[in-house]
Amino acid sequence: MLEGLGGVSKIPELQRRILFTVLLLAVYRIGVYIPTPGIDNVALMAHFEHARGSLFGLMDMFAGGAFSNFSIFALGIMPYISSSIILQLLTVAVPHLERLSKEGESGRRKITQYTRYGTIGLSMIQGFGIAWGLQHMASPSGAPIVLQIGWSFIFMTIITLTSGTAFLMWLGETITEKGIGNGISLIIFAGIVCRMPAAIGNTYQLITAGELGVLVILLLSVMMVLVIGAIVFVEGGQRRIPVQYAKRIVGRKMYGGQTTHLPLKINSAGVIPPIFASSVIMFPATIANFAQEGWLKKISGYLIPGNFGYEILYVALIFFFCFFYTAVTIKPDDMADNMKKFGGFVPGIRPGKKTAEYIEEILERLTFSGAIYVSIICVLPSILIGQFNIPFYFGGTALLIVVGVAMDTAGQIESHLLTRQYEGFIKKGHLARRR
Repeated sequence: MLEGLGGVSKIPELQRRILFTVLLLAVYRIGVYIPTPGIDNVALMAHFEHARGSLFGLMDMFAGGAFSNFSIFALGIMPYISSSIILQLLTVAVPHLERLSKEGESGRRKITQYTRYGTIGLSMIQGFGIAWGLQHMASPSGAPIVLQIGWSFIFMTIITLTSGTAFLMWLGETITEKGIGNGISLIIFAGIVCRMPAAIGNTYQLITAGELGVLVILLLSVMMVLVIGAIVFVEGGQRRIPVQYAKRIVGRKMYGGQTTHLPLKINSAGVIPPIFASSVIMFPATIANFAQEGWLKKISGYLIPGNFGYEILYVALIFFFCFFYTAVTIKPDDMADNMKKFGGFVPGIRPGKKTAEYIEEILERLTFSGAIYVSIICVLPSILIGQFNIPFYFGGTALLIVVGVAMDTAGQIESHLLTRQYEGFIKKGHLARRR
C-alpha cells in the first residue's frame, strides 16, 4: 500500500483532492479556538479541570478539544451523527422513508436533507441544555462561568453552537464530495490526532513531576502498540466465499467458467458502531451534565467512562450498531440474486434463496465476532487507562477511529491510483491499435 501511495505525485487531480481535504480540516481546527461569546474561559477551564474523569473527557475527544474551549464547534459533529442514526432507524420503520431509500440518488438526497434538518433540531436542544446549565455553574473558586446571565445569553449560545455544527456538517459533506475519504470521520480523526502532541506533553510533565511512573507509561505504550496491531490485522481480515460461474455460450463465444470469491469483512461496519454508540450516549448525557435536577445528575454520574454501567451500555450499543449497520449496508438477498442472474453459484449450495440464507448465516457469525472485537478494543484499554488515572482520554475508541479512518482513507487513495492506472492502460491500448 505504501508503495502505491507513492504514486500520488503523478496524479494532479488526486493531489488537488488531498490538498482540498487538508485545507478544510485546517479551517475546522482554526474554528476550535474561536470561543463562544459570554463565557469566562478561565472559570470554565477550571470547572472542566475539576470535573476531570467524567464524560466531559469523551465529549471533548470527539469535539477535538472544542468542548473544553467551549468554542463555536463545541458540539462537534455528533448531532449530525445522532440525526443520521435516527433517520436510519426510521427508514426501517417508516414506509415513506423506506421507499425513499430505494429510489436511488434522488431518494438519498431527500433523506440527507431530512438528516440536516434533524441535525439543526438536535443542536438547538443540546445548545439550550448547555446554555441553561452553564448559568448555574461556577468554577471551584466560586467564579461564575457565564458573564451575563439571561435569555440573551441562552439564545446567543443556541445560535452560535447550532451554526458551528451546521458549518461542520457542510465541511464534512464537502470533503466527502470533493476531497478524499469520509468527511465526517475525517473531522473526528483530525480532532483526535491534533490533541496527541498536547497529551504527550502533559504526560511528560507528569513523569518529570513523579506523578506517573515510567513503568506505567511503558505498559500503556505496549498496550497501544498491541491494540493498533490488532486493529490493522482484523480490519484487513476477510471470509472469502468461493463462487463458481457456469459456462455460457453467447453466439459463437463461450463466457464464464471461472472461479472467484465473495469477500466478507470480519468487521464490515468499520468504525461506525463505536461512533454511533458514543453519539447515542453523549446526547442525553450532555443535557444531564448541565442540568440541575437531582435525578439527571444521578444519571450523568453513571455515564462516566470506566464505570460498570457505562461500559455495559456502551458494549450493548456497539453490538446493536454492528448488526444494524451490517444489515442496512449488506443485502444477502441482492447478492444471491446477482449471482444467479450471471450464472454464479456457491459450490454445494443451491442458487437463490438457499444461497442468501448461507451468506446471511456466515455474515451473522462474522458480525458477532466483529462486535466482540470492537467491544474489546474500545472498552478494555479505557478501563485500564481509568485505573491508572491517565489525565487525558485516549483509549481504545480513539485508537480504533484513528487507525480505521487512516486505513479507509489510504484505501480510497489507492483505489484512485488503480483507477488512473487502469485508464492509462486503456489509452495505451487504443494508441497501440491505431498504430
